[in-house]
Amino acid sequence: MTVRTKLIAGVALAAASLGFVGAAQAQTKEVQMLHWWTSGGEAAALNVLKQDLAKEGYAWKDVPVAGGGGDAAMTALKAMVAAGNNPTASQMLGYTVLDYAAAGKMGDLTELAKSEGWDKAVPAPLQKFAVYDGKWVAVPVNVHSVNWLWINKAVMDKIGGTEPKTFDDFIALLDKAKAAGVTPLALGGQDWQEATMFDSVVLSTGGPEFYKKAMNDLDEASLKSDTMKKAFDNLAKLKAYVDPNFSGRDWNLTTAMVIKGDALVQVMGDWAKGEFKAASKTPGTDYICMRFPGTDGSVVYNSDMFGMFAVPDDRKEAQLALAKATLSKSFQSSFNVVKGSVPARTDVPDTDFDACGKKGIADLKKANDGGTLFGSLAQGYGATPAVATAYKDVVDKFFNGQIKTSDEAVTQLVKAIDEAK
Repeated sequence: MTVRTKLIAGVALAAASLGFVGAAQAQTKEVQMLHWWTSGGEAAALNVLKQDLAKEGYAWKDVPVAGGGGDAAMTALKAMVAAGNNPTASQMLGYTVLDYAAAGKMGDLTELAKSEGWDKAVPAPLQKFAVYDGKWVAVPVNVHSVNWLWINKAVMDKIGGTEPKTFDDFIALLDKAKAAGVTPLALGGQDWQEATMFDSVVLSTGGPEFYKKAMNDLDEASLKSDTMKKAFDNLAKLKAYVDPNFSGRDWNLTTAMVIKGDALVQVMGDWAKGEFKAASKTPGTDYICMRFPGTDGSVVYNSDMFGMFAVPDDRKEAQLALAKATLSKSFQSSFNVVKGSVPARTDVPDTDFDACGKKGIADLKKANDGGTLFGSLAQGYGATPAVATAYKDVVDKFFNGQIKTSDEAVTQLVKAIDEAK
């Protein structure tokens, strides 16, 4: 199914859900959640929250919309809100939360936030997207980061590979896998997956200061620089290591290639770890998690938010229960252990996390303290949704040969971002 088809399907689902959600509104002990967490690892993580709320007597009603890296779900959300049938909450990414808040569509969690001390527990970069005009309108569920490699250890051992420290080392490792007849690089050919990988390539190529200027500040000189051209050239090199059937493949199916040993490595956010966990795989024994070569010390992040929409008074109790449960220390630990991400509050111990989780928590603290915590442009935290869409479109066209050269790519990127601002 193409992303376009999934988007259409998402609208259809939203339309079908309108009556369902409307009928559910009278049930004050019910939470309606729109989300795109439909893979095995994601569903297992979300089930933690369902169970926590069930213990408090709240029923859960899913409005799941798969595909498109959340694009289909956001199309469905738009239809629901336009029809006046707001869900209790929706999974959302940063700037989308702010857009709906600016339109006056979000609820107000400020009183709960004060009583729970969220201001002290949640890092300031996340509050930028959870708080609008002084009011808490969303709760961060986690902190994901995208600059990771996920490597099948058995395949790595078989080809005699070692963990790459630089981009050139990475290319040499992929060459080893190719020579051994193994698909070197698992990638799903969807624009958001390609752009997510490019986030890491840009950081590896240009370094932290360059990444911030180009991908967060949208500095035009940086965007059209020789460094950005080299980043596109490096992306083009990676294309040679992808299998011919990559087009349109969902990310979790791509992760499964690495889990099964059909491919050596995937460049993907740490939500991929949830798939390894669901498959009963252990870090260090079955797979290796490491930062994308050349990016250690920096974290390119995104955060899943539960945007809380304006709902009638008789539905607010359930909404506040959902918000409180989501930012509880116990849930932040148990959910993120399963999901692969790290807690969205800084006072949660890493005791229950595996080696990859402990590294993720330590990396986040180091990056936050050192000023090398950057929003992922591909994942909606580097700039507005319009700019992110323009970015993904240019990267996708370049990766698939519609834009032929890195010179043309930077020209198109600057133009597309200027038009999207």
